[in-house]
Amino acid sequence: MALSSYPPALEALIESLKSLPGVGRRSSERMALSIMKWPQARLELLAESLKNLHSKIAHCPLCGNFSEPGHPCMICSSSLRDKSVICVVEDVAQIRTMESGSFFKGLYHVLGGHLSPLEGKGPETLNLAALSERVKSADVREVILALSADIEGQATSIYIAEFLKDSGVTVSRPAQGLPAGSDISYADAATIAAAMNGRVKL
Repeated sequence: MALSSYPPALEALIESLKSLPGVGRRSSERMALSIMKWPQARLELLAESLKNLHSKIAHCPLCGNFSEPGHPCMICSSSLRDKSVICVVEDVAQIRTMESGSFFKGLYHVLGGHLSPLEGKGPETLNLAALSERVKSADVREVILALSADIEGQATSIYIAEFLKDSGVTVSRPAQGLPAGSDISYADAATIAAAMNGRVKL
């Protein structure tokens, strides 16, 4: 194993950046060397942002999106959103993808993952109780299951459809546009819009 030509502190930064999704050794080196050129004030601002990340950012008590601690997110707080439609997604990143096209005007619900028995992820690991309460307490007419089109996502959709069977709401899923086996996080806005507009009842 070759020895690093960087000082330990810089090497530690490179290793930290390399742990980010999609970032390899070369990319993390470029980022670290770029950060080295920043003035001290900018470095301190970044350090402060990272230090306070968990204390100043929480999950929306209504949908699970990112928000300020103790407050609903901007989407749940908006009077312009259609509160009768809830789009269920696996994680917060998929909300960003859905919102990029500005075509969906309803609310969201973050599951926090999908069913995966082999990984020990059963129904109890998902945010299903909160979804059930939202459907009961709010004037919800439709729940859209915008989950990934892989096996786990499909299994989770089927489970939730059964879970909400007696709730009286329409349960649907996006139709054409999303290729089988894909993660919705990587679809473009036009593709998602086509899939949402052509959604089918489960």
